[in-house]
Amino acid sequence: MIGFAYSRATDAPDAIRRAEDDNAKYLGGGTNLVDLMRETVEAPSALVDVTGLSAEIEETDDGGLMVGAATRNTAVAEHPAVRTRYPMLTRAIVAGASAQIRNMATVGGNLLQRTRCTYFYDTDGSRCNKRSPGEGCDAIEGFNRNHAILGGSPACVATHPSDMCVALAALDAVVHLSSASGERTVALCHLHRLPDDRPDLETLLEPGELITAVQLPPANLAARSTYRKVRDRTSYAFALVSVAAALELDGDTIADVRLALGGVAPKPWRAWRAEEALRGRPATEANFRQAADAELADARPLAGNAFKVDLARRTLAAVLQQLTEEARR
Repeated sequence: MIGFAYSRATDAPDAIRRAEDDNAKYLGGGTNLVDLMRETVEAPSALVDVTGLSAEIEETDDGGLMVGAATRNTAVAEHPAVRTRYPMLTRAIVAGASAQIRNMATVGGNLLQRTRCTYFYDTDGSRCNKRSPGEGCDAIEGFNRNHAILGGSPACVATHPSDMCVALAALDAVVHLSSASGERTVALCHLHRLPDDRPDLETLLEPGELITAVQLPPANLAARSTYRKVRDRTSYAFALVSVAAALELDGDTIADVRLALGGVAPKPWRAWRAEEALRGRPATEANFRQAADAELADARPLAGNAFKVDLARRTLAAVLQQLTEEARR
């Protein structure tokens, strides 16, 4: 048994004080961290319970929403403003896990969940640079059906597991952070790092830094948005490919678009190239496929996951076609 200290924070400054040890971890719902501790992947010296922090969803002055980091995923998905103004986020959360897990998991914890790569969890027999830097990556030559086709490196090809984060990336969400040095914000799209040669460094967070809220900016086009997840089974499975999309038409022309992909990269993958290829062009299936091709031009599939390239292309085009048909009704 590995011992650790436990304490419950009353607010953000209290949590930061209690997490002064660099090996301390913040504990939200525990739906990922506790599993990692059981598997001896994580061995924190202390757990600081932050479930007492803000769990409010509040309107911002500019017409967006501020979501407290301790808000449960279910509460976000069921909030009337989220359902009507950011439907892709509701769909992503509901697709992400079982009802029991959604009832426990917090927004802050969802952003920081770690990969479900089998080799990452296998502490006894597998090499993993994310778990033990410099050790090697057995996934590259191993069973890699579920691994990355974009953004990977010779050191790591694991995928980011969150569905919520894919929607947040498409929505230009902003993450609010707090530490002993003060407060700052980071765009969700930039919060997570690509692996390069240090896959163990997964986010831009500094030691002891705490996620306090996620801000959703106002976005009229987000009201016409959706999230589609392709997986091996319909319940409680991680994405092979997922697409978060929002579309605004001016007649038959694409006035604006937001796209992000899941299941294909070590971080939620904002599809900047596809967006650029679509804005100002007719909303046609041919243009949707060309945009997908532009986004996937740098895909580097492994021996077991080449199918993801075509699956991502088809799914992206199908989701855009669905939104186009809905807009024309």
